[in-house]
Amino acid sequence: MFEWFANFVVYDLIGLEAERAMSIALHFFIYDTLKILFLIFIVISIITFISTFLPAESIKKRLSKARFGSGNLLAALFGSVTPFCSCSSIPIFLGFIKARIPLGIAFSFLITSPLVNEVAFVIMGGLFGWKLAILYAISGIILGVIGGLILGSMNMEKYIILEKNGEGADAKVLPKLLKEKFIFAFRQGGRTLKKLAPYVLGGIAVGALIHGYLPADFFMKYLGEYKFLSVPIAALVGVPIYAGCSTVAPMIFGITANGVPLGTSLALMMSIAGLSLPEAIILKRVMKLKLLAIFFGLVTFGIIIIGLLFNL
Repeated sequence: MFEWFANFVVYDLIGLEAERAMSIALHFFIYDTLKILFLIFIVISIITFISTFLPAESIKKRLSKARFGSGNLLAALFGSVTPFCSCSSIPIFLGFIKARIPLGIAFSFLITSPLVNEVAFVIMGGLFGWKLAILYAISGIILGVIGGLILGSMNMEKYIILEKNGEGADAKVLPKLLKEKFIFAFRQGGRTLKKLAPYVLGGIAVGALIHGYLPADFFMKYLGEYKFLSVPIAALVGVPIYAGCSTVAPMIFGITANGVPLGTSLALMMSIAGLSLPEAIILKRVMKLKLLAIFFGLVTFGIIIIGLLFNL
């Protein structure tokens, strides 16, 4: 539906040519904005509605007692099978936060969801063998588990902004009747949407400009030679760019066949998919800058380690 609407506005209503940078950027902006705003409203509403039937403190206590990172592993496995980009993963992450799920477990999902992608898995398996593809998926899941455990052990809940407003399904007075539960859930979805909408618009606008006007091979030509620093450079270069694994994987693995080491290409793909400037802009409304910086730094470091190991 969103794809059809974006096509209609850009190509039929405005009449832009399909291959122009402006049309690519505008199509990207319309499609991703509608998709992410819709996901935020629907996911938060559903999570809130379900939470009205469940005691939030009980859920939090049970998951907090999960031993040996089992809760983080389940969240990472769930993230690995969801076909979301970095920004599209945020509504699920917000749902976890509002459901009072421990922060480290929520981060395990947020880390893994955009990093491990079925399209990238299939392309890597076809080009380089299924052993490497399986290693790619496992490495993304491990990064999600370890990253979530580290962030969960740091007691960073005080840096989550949405938990301080007293709203959501953890409020003291919850509706009893089914109709009231629906109304309550949709109101919470609407309130969250209203708070995040300006940040979503700003973040996606930045991503659209990068997506439309940045040449596909802009960074590729600087990563052709095998050097130790190529992996951290690739990871850092990919962080501001916004695209999903399914979009960027064919291009990334295509250049690997032309001489760019697999670990370098993988680091670039994972940083583009797992971290982005639009994601940072949206998350800034959800968490304080200190937690956001720790999250980005931790994931970037993990991606660099994965890239170096694949090159070795």
